[in-house]
Amino acid sequence: MMFQFDKILYCTDLSQGSNECFKYAAFLAKKTGAEIHVLHVVEKLSSDARMALESYVMNSEQRAEMLGSRKRQAKAKLETKQEDFWAQVSDPEDLAVRKQIKSINIIESFPMEAILKNSREREVDLIVMGTHEKGFVETFLGSVARNVLARSRIPVLVVPLKERKR
Repeated sequence: MMFQFDKILYCTDLSQGSNECFKYAAFLAKKTGAEIHVLHVVEKLSSDARMALESYVMNSEQRAEMLGSRKRQAKAKLETKQEDFWAQVSDPEDLAVRKQIKSINIIESFPMEAILKNSREREVDLIVMGTHEKGFVETFLGSVARNVLARSRIPVLVVPLKERKR
């Protein structure tokens, strides 16, 4: 018995090990012919952070520019990660999977909510995301994966990410 996936939502946190997670999404897309939709969520600022911006950044235009730059930086990093990933692929059949990427989205929201909403709106069959092993930031990201797993109505493939040694 084979599972058939038509649409895969690959969620990335843009961490160092995230391309390892993308390999799973690409492999499954290659095997099933599924579309890949890439999503990165820039977490919304807390009300305290927004208040600090209002206190220390002079005007609303400057604040809007600062907030907009977060998404632009994430987009640039995601594009670089994708280019790096595909530059390491040499097999023509594997390279063909790149054409199965149908969308790349960067949104500002709360990660778990955005992932679940995006999966419903796109009517995806599978969510692929990574989780980290330890540390405060990693624990937070791991909690996103746990919450998505707990609330998703479709299968979720959670890939343990290992950060490279520096």
